[in-house]
Amino acid sequence: MSCIRFNTPAQRRQMREGALNLAEGEVALLHLSPAVTDSKIERLRLLARHDNPKIRESVASSRNTPEDLLRVLAEDPDEGVRSCIARNESTPCDVLSALASDRSEKVRAWVALNWFVPEDAMAALAQDRSRVVRGLVSWKASIAER
Repeated sequence: MSCIRFNTPAQRRQMREGALNLAEGEVALLHLSPAVTDSKIERLRLLARHDNPKIRESVASSRNTPEDLLRVLAEDPDEGVRSCIARNESTPCDVLSALASDRSEKVRAWVALNWFVPEDAMAALAQDRSRVVRGLVSWKASIAER
């Protein structure tokens, strides 16, 4: 059986007439995320302690993760978790500054790409021992100038 759907002329007319004429940005209002509840925050806290680092990465990536939990996860032994903290736009600036000197090149690279990194941390990353990190700092500066 084919998955192609053939609409009748009447159905196509009805779809055209019912089409929404939305300005850019109004579309997002049709697809709101569920509210952040206390139970959601408690789930994030529980999952942040999970043995599986991929699950901790999902918590580290969430914009709803509380600041205190982001600080704890920034010290996680797994570089993937710290990388997710480094690229999370909700991560506090002082945590990003600390991660700018992380032992992992991958973490430092993600810090370099985060738009909320303080200038002093970006200056330090511009002098990083890794050519990759220095290159990302340079690239980010070039697109910021446009």
